[in-house]
Amino acid sequence: MKNFKENAPGTAICIAVAAAATIIVNLVPGLEIMGAPVLGIILGMILGATVKPGSRSEIKPGIAFTSKKILQWAVVLLGFGLNLATVGKVGATSLPIIISTIATSLITAYIVFKLFKVPSKVATLIGVGSSICGGSAIAAAAPAIDADDEEIAQSISVVFLFNVAAALLYPALGDMIGLSDAGFGLFAGTAINDTSSVTAAASVWDTVHGTDGAVLEYATIVKLTRTLAIIPITLVLSLMQARRTNTEGKKISVAKMVPRFIIYFVLASAFTTVVNQVLTGAALESAAAAFSFLKKVSKFFIVMAMSAIGINTDVVKLVKTGAKPIGLGFCCWVMIGVVSLAMQHILGLW
Repeated sequence: MKNFKENAPGTAICIAVAAAATIIVNLVPGLEIMGAPVLGIILGMILGATVKPGSRSEIKPGIAFTSKKILQWAVVLLGFGLNLATVGKVGATSLPIIISTIATSLITAYIVFKLFKVPSKVATLIGVGSSICGGSAIAAAAPAIDADDEEIAQSISVVFLFNVAAALLYPALGDMIGLSDAGFGLFAGTAINDTSSVTAAASVWDTVHGTDGAVLEYATIVKLTRTLAIIPITLVLSLMQARRTNTEGKKISVAKMVPRFIIYFVLASAFTTVVNQVLTGAALESAAAAFSFLKKVSKFFIVMAMSAIGINTDVVKLVKTGAKPIGLGFCCWVMIGVVSLAMQHILGLW
């Protein structure tokens, strides 16, 4: 009860900002490409720079709680959107490309980090966010490497920039190079990292080519397959962080280094898969409705966390230090797109 009272004022502010961001994105045409999490960060930054609620002692604990704990709960609930059986149906086709693009992004981020001395945690988050699933991957990776709010905000902002570019440019690019419907679905699902931008690009393709949502459905499943990479990436980052901070040379227990929220994420995914395999009829429909609700809660929790991160972000510092992270994000974006198309060609899919 004491923790609840301490966290309530700051958490309430984050809920209000997240609600405003969600409503605005749903009401204003075109903002769906941006997505509520990014708008939440922007509104949080504006609030933080003007009203400065993060500096008030009665509000600060709730904002910190939202940016850390609520963010982890969002990742757990994300697992209820993953039916592993459905993911497995397209895994055989998309998995080689997914592995290649993830490896490409991480290697590119490491090379640029070394060459241009990009802050290490920012480089890690941009590499992970670009390679897997944008904000969700950053949300999962940030606690594993103990990233602070400004590092998370900067990474999210960079990934968002190239999400929008991909959503706007990739449908035209796909037409220009002669991708098939399935080819573009695979391209969108492996080369665009955030779900909102994947769906935006795939929806444009469906509209132009009259494919009645088929490309959107396929691209979304490919994107969900990529989401599973959150598990091994987060485990590896947690182990690396533990070794980095283990200055006393103690033996590291891998089991203890596994973030608890990642275990819950895996269990949520497994539970969703089993339920979808076992239930039928009205029971399955009820379960699907419950999972859909939990996915919506997960998305709102992410918006809340991003709002809290925005409130705690120094906008001036973010702008001054933004050039190198943007350059890193651009390199990852270009290389992922090139490798995605190249792998399709190598595998005879295009």
